[in-house]
Amino acid sequence: MDTKPFNNERIERARKQVKRIKGFYTHLLIYVVVNLIFVFINIQNLDPGESYFQLRNFITFGTWGIAIIIHALSVFLPNFVFGSDWEERKIKKFMEKEEKHQQWD
Repeated sequence: MDTKPFNNERIERARKQVKRIKGFYTHLLIYVVVNLIFVFINIQNLDPGESYFQLRNFITFGTWGIAIIIHALSVFLPNFVFGSDWEERKIKKFMEKEEKHQQWD
């Protein structure tokens, strides 16, 4: 049995996962930096005695924070929604469908 394609497939999957993790950490870093800039700007624009804790100061933080959580779940828990072998099952299904289609041609 030739294990080389299997190893290449595993290496490719590992590379894709590393790329997804890197993308998440880049997204997280941008989120932190941009929100720190917004905090600084919002503090500079406060009137004397005005509280920082207003809804308008947390809208970007909160909505983008939800997107960060969804991104994290998709990267670190991809099996949470689809199951552990969803991708392999779908590929097999499409290949079988294509094979049946070619038989009729």
